[in-house]
This record gives sequence, C-alpha cells and structure tokens, in this order.
Amino acid sequence: MSIFKNKFLKIQIVLLAVLILIWTWVLIEEKQEFLEINFYDIGQGDAILVETPNKRQILIDGGPDLTILEKLGKELPFWDRYIDLVILTHPEYDHLGGLIEVVKRYKIGGILTTGVVRDTAEYKEWKKVVENKNIPIYIAQIGEVIELDKEINLVVLHPSNNLNNKKFEKSNNTSMVAQLVYKDFELLLTGDIEREVEQALVGLGINLNSDILKVAHHGSKTSTTENFVKAVNPIIAVISAGKDNFYNHPHREVLENLADIPIFITGQDGDIKILSDGTKFRIKQSHSSKNN
Repeated sequence: MSIFKNKFLKIQIVLLAVLILIWTWVLIEEKQEFLEINFYDIGQGDAILVETPNKRQILIDGGPDLTILEKLGKELPFWDRYIDLVILTHPEYDHLGGLIEVVKRYKIGGILTTGVVRDTAEYKEWKKVVENKNIPIYIAQIGEVIELDKEINLVVLHPSNNLNNKKFEKSNNTSMVAQLVYKDFELLLTGDIEREVEQALVGLGINLNSDILKVAHHGSKTSTTENFVKAVNPIIAVISAGKDNFYNHPHREVLENLADIPIFITGQDGDIKILSDGTKFRIKQSHSSKNN
C-alpha cells in the first residue's frame, strides 16, 4: 500500500512542477509585452533597471551601496547573470557605488558613460574592475540614438561636448541626459543636472516632452526649474531620494514646481515600477521603503 502512496505522491509532485513551469512561462510571456522600468528605493541615490519586451536589461546607475544587488536578485531569475548595458550617468558615489559590485558579479555586455574622470577611491576601483573584465565602453554623444530593442531607443541629449577623460571635481552638470522612447511613450532621464543645464536644454529648442520625468538631483532645489518642467510637461514625476535623508530632499521649491503633477518618491513609496505597451503606461508600487 505504501508503494502506491509513494507513486501517487511522486505523480503529484511532478504535476505540481509542470503546473509551476506552465504558469511561470505564462507570466514571462505576459511580461514580455511591456517595457518595464524599475525605479529602485536604494536610499539616497539613483538606480533604475529597464527591461525590454525581448528581455534586454539596462541598468542606469547603481546607488551608493550594495542594496542594488538585493534589488537585482529579486527582479531577475537566479540563473540570469547577464546585463546587456550599464549606464553611468556621472561618477558620483551615490550613482556609482553600487555599480562596482554589480560589474564584479554580473557579466556586462557594455557600459555607456560620458567618460568623465573623478579623483576618488570609488572611481579608481570602478575603472580597475571594468578594465580587468575587459568590458566594452561607449562614450555618449549628443544626438546619438541608441537602439535598445525593437522600437525602443535611447536618445542622448547631454552633455553637449565630448567629456571623455576630462576630470571634474564636481560632475553633476556633466550628467548624461537621455530620453527613453518606446513608440509613443517617453521617459526623460536627467541624472543630477542643475538649473544651468536644464535651461540650456530648453534653449536648444529640442522636444523634451515626456510622459515621465525622472526628477534631477534627487529633488534638490538646484534643479527642476519651472521652465524646465513646462518644457517636459510630464504626466508624472519620479524622485529618487532616501527617506528622512540628510539633505531634506525633495525640497519645497521643487514640489511647488511640480504641484500639478502626481509625484512618486522612492523613499516614501518604495520601489516604483512602470509598465508601458508603447502607448499607455501604468504604475506599480512596492509600498515598502528601504529605510522602514
């Protein structure tokens, strides 16, 4: 009798495993219909993971510490150790710190950067790791259109000059600014640019209009001027700022300039996921802050 029970139990286990595989495949197939953008709550810094419908993965900045590894571990299947493209908007520690360990632990297809050099321990370690792993490096050029996937492009809008191998004590205004475009959907990525660069972009007369604005510099009053917000005309704004951070980001002036726009803040709202089919988009929140 126990033999039959054991056989029946084995059959149940096999059927359950098959069912799990089927539903996993269904969920993966459903997910592939959308461009997915994850704004991670990694404290006071920036980290954004973009996944295209064909499962290409682009990591934009990595926050200040190892929290990004936890986020990637939850987002990506355990067997997936490959990231197609890493983008470093600028080499400040709150964007660069976490990327060092990501590059150590994942296979990276390529790195897109402005080429700006910093005389810091973090930057020196970053450069050493990238060179040791022989990862291809691409220097962002204004006006360049980078095809990330079918109908998904990254349009580089800043910096306006070639900054490769140029050293800066402060690199916020050297931040890469780019528009992520999927059919009729646009996301404007701003790094940590300040008002001088914002106004220069407005003055160029280029089309900045975007559905989503990733607010610059964690909501600092140095950025997000009224004219810039009008030029972008976003439906929503996302601010990456740590809960109860030392800098009191986002500042009141920024919130006032965004007064008529729904705002999502990682330190308050947790991870923020955007799903878009190229025409519409929807928002999902984790409702769990890193600092809670």
